[in-house]
Amino acid sequence: MVKGINKRVVVIRPSGKGIFEEAIFILRGDAAQTGCSADDILKEACSIANNYMIGGGRKRRGIASIPAPIFAFAGAALTAVVWLLTSL
Repeated sequence: MVKGINKRVVVIRPSGKGIFEEAIFILRGDAAQTGCSADDILKEACSIANNYMIGGGRKRRGIASIPAPIFAFAGAALTAVVWLLTSL
């Protein structure tokens, strides 16, 4: 949720027909005092979007990095083992 009355945003709309319609970046409140030009802000926003799409986003770690079919197989195997142990 964006609070406040006055927020500066940068909206990036890709030229091709991809799966994304637009990316919205909300500038920090002190961004105007840093002396960045509009071109610098636009270049940084495009760079962040490109890095994220290439794979610079969050990496899955730990248990979240295990593919779903392996989870399904492990769950089925565990269920079979428990069932066999309880039926003896």
